[in-house]
Amino acid sequence: MSLKTAYRKALSGEQLADSDIRFIIDLPQDRLGELLECAHGIRTARFGNKISLCAIINAKSGTCSENCSFCAQSGHHGAESPEYPLVSAEDIAAAGAAARAHGVTRFGVVCSGKLVGDDDLAGFAEAVKQLAALGIAPDLSPGILDRSQLKALKNAGLQGYHHNLETSASFFPQMCTTHAYEEDVRAVRAGMEAGLYVCSGGIFGIGESWEDRVELALLLGELGVPSVPMNFLHPIPGTPLEGQDVLAPEEALKIVALYRFLLPDRALRLCGGRLTVFGEERKHELLQSGATGLMVGDYLTTRGGDVASDHKEITQAGLVPEPLG
Repeated sequence: MSLKTAYRKALSGEQLADSDIRFIIDLPQDRLGELLECAHGIRTARFGNKISLCAIINAKSGTCSENCSFCAQSGHHGAESPEYPLVSAEDIAAAGAAARAHGVTRFGVVCSGKLVGDDDLAGFAEAVKQLAALGIAPDLSPGILDRSQLKALKNAGLQGYHHNLETSASFFPQMCTTHAYEEDVRAVRAGMEAGLYVCSGGIFGIGESWEDRVELALLLGELGVPSVPMNFLHPIPGTPLEGQDVLAPEEALKIVALYRFLLPDRALRLCGGRLTVFGEERKHELLQSGATGLMVGDYLTTRGGDVASDHKEITQAGLVPEPLG
């Protein structure tokens, strides 16, 4: 068993054996540089030197009916979080235009809550139309939609559907008890069946094990999702995980590298928690870990980093932003 063996398998698209996966997980910290070099090599072989930039708007915030333990927007926890209904399509489009000016090619409209009504669906459709007219790819994170709703939004110009599974089926009941994991899996399948670019990933550092991380990656691979957002916990006061330790940067890097080995042909997008784990001083290290995309700007209820700084680090890493459409 060797890192080179796992590397060759990943390059050829061969599924890693359990022993390969265990070898990577158990790789000592003094070999992390080797692992990252291999992960970056797999990424370069599949995606060249391009990196995709995406951004989001918190378009409908607070009072979510779900009790996800990490989320400030849950109505169950009492954490401080802004509360407002769906913002106007014009405001969403204005935020999309500002993001496009920073080189963003995909723009996500994110809304709290599990289900939406007809009024919100109409608002989504209008926002999608206006974003598409700007030449930016409109993505939507509206909670759980069925196939017919997704198809209607696709007809309005929707390109991507975002719905995270968050963690493994095994660990999910420890994170959320207000809905079943299979509901989320069905939503992801519905997005795929509707012919949308499905973005589904998870959040790491919530108490899950390495086995949970592998289980999630293998399920995402089986579902065929093309894009996997990777978030790291930013503990928020008032949530059940407010006292959770932040992941060590080295562990976060190993998670991204492992996902590159397990999902060699999928986009891996670095999203929430980058600054929490790495700070401004070390966040550039993620660009050499196998990732193919960055979420820039602010997140849902927390501030993001400086977009100009991200662009500078992309250039220093020898990468170039994906061109605007």
